Amino acid sequence: MSIRFKRSRLLLFFLLCGAPILSHSQEQVVRYGYNILNTYPHNIDSFTQGLVYHEGFLFEGTGKNGQSNLSKINLEDGEVLMNKSMSQRYFGEGIEIVDDKIYQLTWQSHLVFVYDKTTFESVESHYNATQGWGLAYDGSHLILSDGTATLQFMDPETFAPVRKVEVQLDGNAINQLNELEYINGEVWANVWQTDFILRIDPESGEVNSIVDLTGLSAQTQLGSSEAVLNGIAWDAATERLFVTGKHWANLFEIELVGL
Repeated sequence: MSIRFKRSRLLLFFLLCGAPILSHSQEQVVRYGYNILNTYPHNIDSFTQGLVYHEGFLFEGTGKNGQSNLSKINLEDGEVLMNKSMSQRYFGEGIEIVDDKIYQLTWQSHLVFVYDKTTFESVESHYNATQGWGLAYDGSHLILSDGTATLQFMDPETFAPVRKVEVQLDGNAINQLNELEYINGEVWANVWQTDFILRIDPESGEVNSIVDLTGLSAQTQLGSSEAVLNGIAWDAATERLFVTGKHWANLFEIELVGL
């Protein structure tokens, strides 16, 4: 673990323990806990990298060489309705849906694969100059995380970078940003190997609130030592929030509660 990552985790832990860390506006960053509303099955073998709820179904992208795939899944029973495996030379990462296309990142291969949403047939691919971690869509641009504190906003047609912001909490860059979701004008980001989700202003990069999901992993069976929180999906039509983790046996619908 890098010194920068240790610093990021310590900063978050201090905040959640009630230390007087202030944002640039001198207001304490809002903190949230959670209540579990519903529990659904999730494939414990899935190394979850990307999660999307779209038109009544879950879409999930998974990682690991030789195990990476894209799946369309029935939420209630976890049935896989459609699946596409990646070549074993690729390590799959985050996914996102834009119109009739599904985008799937690769970790270090600098490739973004694009599929037809209905058939999973390959449509095209794009070059990505950085690592690929998480992906979200704000209605105009794809938002890319690469394991650093930087979020890049990409043109969906070309995957060329349009702009970027650095994610900061009290003036400190927070790196290891992983799976992303765009919810009501905010970017939500898992911080890898923590129980925290950051809610980020996409214009400034400032963290305006933190969701602490400590204890959620204890509510499910874990399939490996790498079974960490990763996966955020938002049902915009009914405002349902879903979260899961790598090698978790369950996916949870949660509501946020103030701390």
